[in-house]
Amino acid sequence: MSPSDEVPEAVPSVAQVEANLSAVHAKIREAGGDPSTVRVVAVTKGFAPSLASVARAAGLRDLGENYAQELVAKVDALRDHDGSPAFGGDGDGDGGLVWHFLGRLQTNKVRAIADLVGLWQSVDRAALIQQIARRAPRAAILVQINLAGESQKGGCAFADVAPLVGQARDAGLDVRGLMGVAPAGRPDEARPGFRRLVSLADELGLVERSIGMSNDYTVAVEEGSTMVRIGRGLFGPRPRTDTP
Repeated sequence: MSPSDEVPEAVPSVAQVEANLSAVHAKIREAGGDPSTVRVVAVTKGFAPSLASVARAAGLRDLGENYAQELVAKVDALRDHDGSPAFGGDGDGDGGLVWHFLGRLQTNKVRAIADLVGLWQSVDRAALIQQIARRAPRAAILVQINLAGESQKGGCAFADVAPLVGQARDAGLDVRGLMGVAPAGRPDEARPGFRRLVSLADELGLVERSIGMSNDYTVAVEEGSTMVRIGRGLFGPRPRTDTP
């Protein structure tokens, strides 16, 4: 993409995000969920760093990023804006943010974001478990399952989930639950994979089920999601297409 073809890095207003969040909460209720217990993780991937301040002002407390360098940039932008402290941990009780790491993560990137991530959602292999345990002892994680069954997608096979959960616990990590990304297609086509993930979480005694994105989160809530990851549904179309 040439500079003349780049899409401006538009950031929605606080009022726009508040209205979109209210609409998301309404749809969660319609799907049988409770907005007070189904967490909305606002996916800020691809937007300008200033979006993080807008999201927080709109009442969002869980923000998700797919790339380490974008996460660092957004945390720095918040610090420059209002002097906010680091945003790892659970964020409870102090009005703080919780940063969720959502994308496929190279082990050599863990160090750069170890003090920033409150929940590592895309843990899918032993090497990543070892690196997170080394750089962020006792960190909270989700084990990601490859619901699409496609080798180029992140996530482990269903058969590998229990062993990875055991390895993570042995390494001292706090395994909160499971995460999955539905294959492309109509929202209802995601239902079998969501249902299988929730069933496995139940079997393993895991409480968090991070399933559902802008296109299919109502189906996910119907199937038992406790955490939905929404980008377009909160902020509109992603303005940048050149994210690494």
